[in-house]
Amino acid sequence: MNDRSLFTGAKPLSLWARLWLRLGRLLGRLLLAVALLAAAGWGLCTAWYAWKFSGPVAAQEQVPPGEAAMTQGIIQTAIRIVDQHRDNTRYLRDAHAKAHGCVQAEVAVAAGLPAPLRQGVFAEPGKTWQAWMRLSNGNAYPQFDNLRDARGLALKLVDVPGTPLMPSQQARHEQDFVMFNHANFFVSDVAEYQQNFTAQANGKQVLAFFPSWDPRTWQLRHLFIALATLSEAPASPTEATYYSVSPYKYGAANAKFRVIPEPSACPAYTLPKPNRDEPNFLRGALYQQLSADRVPACFALQIQLQDARRYMPLEDTSVLWKESDSAFQTVAHIRVPAQDFDTPAQNLACDNLSFNPWHGIEAHRPVGGINRLRKAVYEAVSEYRHGRNEQAR
Repeated sequence: MNDRSLFTGAKPLSLWARLWLRLGRLLGRLLLAVALLAAAGWGLCTAWYAWKFSGPVAAQEQVPPGEAAMTQGIIQTAIRIVDQHRDNTRYLRDAHAKAHGCVQAEVAVAAGLPAPLRQGVFAEPGKTWQAWMRLSNGNAYPQFDNLRDARGLALKLVDVPGTPLMPSQQARHEQDFVMFNHANFFVSDVAEYQQNFTAQANGKQVLAFFPSWDPRTWQLRHLFIALATLSEAPASPTEATYYSVSPYKYGAANAKFRVIPEPSACPAYTLPKPNRDEPNFLRGALYQQLSADRVPACFALQIQLQDARRYMPLEDTSVLWKESDSAFQTVAHIRVPAQDFDTPAQNLACDNLSFNPWHGIEAHRPVGGINRLRKAVYEAVSEYRHGRNEQAR
């Protein structure tokens, strides 16, 4: 016993205690070093992305080589998914298979719309279009609404004059807007979509973002976007905000669309608290408002114009177009009147409806690689699904 322990009355530490203290100090220093390295790495990545995602971009499409061949491969994978998730005798969509309902809607072009925004179906302020709206979950097969998922809104304006974009659709005078509830997509282009989509179709969800052992191929930013997209369900489909994600022509300009709730345009309504244990509580919420309580739902349809001087690319759908670079502007108001939509006949008609951003006119032509992919894939899957279901398109 040394003099210090005599004075303090403390017992000398055992060898094991001294070892544990030293180990604790080492672990503390190691954790601090790891935290500092992580912070430095995060700062470097933030600075690198800020540099990469800056500066002017092209205002015209730029088609990479090999895109057509990749598209054909994606079509085959999409058809394989349709076969895998067949529901008894029905062939479902390869995405957004579960609908909460198809409802009739009215789309009124905003009064007093400035002249530069009077384009295509928005050319005549005050005009009201009749439309169909389909609200859905994003998964390729129906699942409980309380599971994390993307949520979709597809809008179809009918009796739209003008020449349809697709030669095979000349009898269709429609303008479709296809959206889901996240502002950017978890893939950049067709090449990445092919790799990601194939991995997920093969049940290898993790490999969708980690295609090889080479860290340079890892898609961590896109993984975070995907995780953010798989969100908790809203209380009702009428309470979510939906984005086009990909760009479209807006007259001579390029733009993205979004639909946001606009409760101030409808009678005040408080939805009863949903029972999230019910597998179809989102359909139930829609039924409660429109059919049981007979209260309409209102939305605003908005556009975000591309400013090519800012980093607002057409060919990379993973990049968020910042509202600080270009604010959204309301071009129309959507009213979904009270109605009885949950009937066998209307649900079957809903299942047979095809929504495609290429169902439209030149003023709203889809642009960018993901939209070029959609043109081929949506058409092929729709034809395959309707053919198997023995329904006329």
